[in-house]
Amino acid sequence: MAARPHEVVPVDRRTVQSSTPPRDEDLHRRLVYGDESALGEVYDAFGGLAHAVARRVTGSAAAAEEVVQEVLTQLWVRPYAFDPARGSLRAWLSMRAHRRAVDRMREADASTPAEPAGAALLPHTALAELPLAQRQVLHLAYFAGRTYRQAAVELGIPEGTAKARLRVALRSLADRLADPPDPAVERGH
Repeated sequence: MAARPHEVVPVDRRTVQSSTPPRDEDLHRRLVYGDESALGEVYDAFGGLAHAVARRVTGSAAAAEEVVQEVLTQLWVRPYAFDPARGSLRAWLSMRAHRRAVDRMREADASTPAEPAGAALLPHTALAELPLAQRQVLHLAYFAGRTYRQAAVELGIPEGTAKARLRVALRSLADRLADPPDPAVERGH
């Protein structure tokens, strides 16, 4: 039976198989209303990416698993922290995973005073200090393997803007890493 124009046809989600991930707005709405299956869909769609980002930062599969759990728990507890109007859920989760992984590395660094601080964290610290717009494009390009054109589509910005943000972010990182701050000066010695 063919549907007539403007006729609502019920769809059984179990029979519809989609190769595309669920829309961010739909997932966000369902998370806000406490739909546990939405959290499972988020994990299925983006958990691997968040894990890869966290593992790249921490160097540990176990630490990366903890980071993913923390990030998803935060999304579940505070779904309004993610705003689909500001960017994709994929980019938001990868940025959250990166930030949390950097925080874990800083915490570990602070708890082991015998080791020289800062050298291993310098790239991650420099990345965390970039403006949000630049970090988003950089995360998509380097951690999620997107081209600047794909990142532009995912972030809903013009290609030229994505390319410029990526270029400025890379230049800022290169400058920061070429002339790292002296730890003794930062501690006030």
